[in-house]
Amino acid sequence: MPSVNTGHGISHSRYNSGMPNPTPPVSNSVLSVSGLNRLVRDCLESAFPLTWVGGEISNLTYAASGHVYFSLKDSNAQVRCVMWRSRAQLLGWRLENGQQIEARALVSFYEPRGEFQLNVEAIRRAGQGDLFERFLRLKAQLEQEGLFAAERKKPLPAFPRRIAIVTSLQAAALRDVLTTLHRRAPHLRVTLFPTLVQGEGAAAKIAEAIGQAAAGDCEAIILCRGGGSIEDLWAFNEEAVARAIAASAIPVIAGIGHETDFTIADFAADLRAPTPTAAAELVSPDRAGLLARLDSLHDQLQRRLERGLADRAQRLDWLSARLIHPAERLHRRRQETEALGARLQRAQRSQLERFRLQLGALGQRQATARPRLDQLADRLAHLHYRLDQRTRWGLSQHSGKLNALNSSLKQLDPHAVLTRGYALAIGPDGRAIRDAAALTPGDTLHLSFARGAATARVQQVVASPEAD
Repeated sequence: MPSVNTGHGISHSRYNSGMPNPTPPVSNSVLSVSGLNRLVRDCLESAFPLTWVGGEISNLTYAASGHVYFSLKDSNAQVRCVMWRSRAQLLGWRLENGQQIEARALVSFYEPRGEFQLNVEAIRRAGQGDLFERFLRLKAQLEQEGLFAAERKKPLPAFPRRIAIVTSLQAAALRDVLTTLHRRAPHLRVTLFPTLVQGEGAAAKIAEAIGQAAAGDCEAIILCRGGGSIEDLWAFNEEAVARAIAASAIPVIAGIGHETDFTIADFAADLRAPTPTAAAELVSPDRAGLLARLDSLHDQLQRRLERGLADRAQRLDWLSARLIHPAERLHRRRQETEALGARLQRAQRSQLERFRLQLGALGQRQATARPRLDQLADRLAHLHYRLDQRTRWGLSQHSGKLNALNSSLKQLDPHAVLTRGYALAIGPDGRAIRDAAALTPGDTLHLSFARGAATARVQQVVASPEAD
């Protein structure tokens, strides 16, 4: 890696650089709904970095899959949020409706329903700690002044030639940034502006270094530092640093701490990178990627030219085959007109014949539908005769069945048996006696005869012998 002087922006070195993909050209083609939603998602996710969003939890739902769905709201608006199970398991505490939180989230778009949402990666409780309170107050003040407004943000140059790095010579992130720049864009000239990044007076030194970098011939500034606690990163939460970033005439990319660290400088910067290495990647065009894309575009252009020429040659052949003399065209039109006239005459004759047949059928139906009173009178008399015969026959059949049933009932009548000299013996339990063995001497029997009844007492029981 080439050496870098540590003066105040005097020496330069060349490093590799990548560049963002060019904006796709405007197309007049009709998009499908899914295609449009996919483009919106790509635009949102590429335009908004991972950021912290604060608000109150509402509509909280813990799904069976382990994912967490909720809305984050303030007094004026709300946004849908989702926290996937892999992230929710690391939370360490349970979310509840009404909690004030700060969510580190990526702006996203749910394509199937066309809904804007935040994919939450981490959550912390709002309003914790003295430094955090100072952080919130300063952030609110600067935000009210419009220091973080999107319209103030300056776009990064697509193909920068010179960039500045504001950091400490002892910063662990410096070597990563230089290595990334050398790998991606060796042609890029880099100027290092060394400064304190921690401790007393660090904020003033950082602001001074940013001012020096902005006053030079560089096209962008990388403000970077490695990770640490909120105390270690506090110099980047000072008002002087934020105002120096906002006053810079060239865009500032903040790559401070780890992906989860957020400082006032991140909000004031024109672009926030999750890490110092990511900041170097954002500001440096990828030379190898550009060359590959150039080759791809060249191949696409060549294929389109060849296909366009082939299409036009084929269309020329098709048009030449359709080229007809005007007299021939008139002759064909005359033949077509005569054929249409003949078809019209046939259609008229066919329709008239169809109407004639329909009229005849309607006349027949009218004649058939007219009632014949003499025939109806004969039919009524015949039906009356059949009804009378059927009634007589039915009464005869039922009378015979009734007599047969009456004879059977008389044969089964127990009183008919009693008239032949038999008696019905009822035991003490009220049941008919069928076996003498059921009686004991002294039992009282009730005897029923064909005429009258009597009461008897058992003197002796003679049981019949059991059959073998």
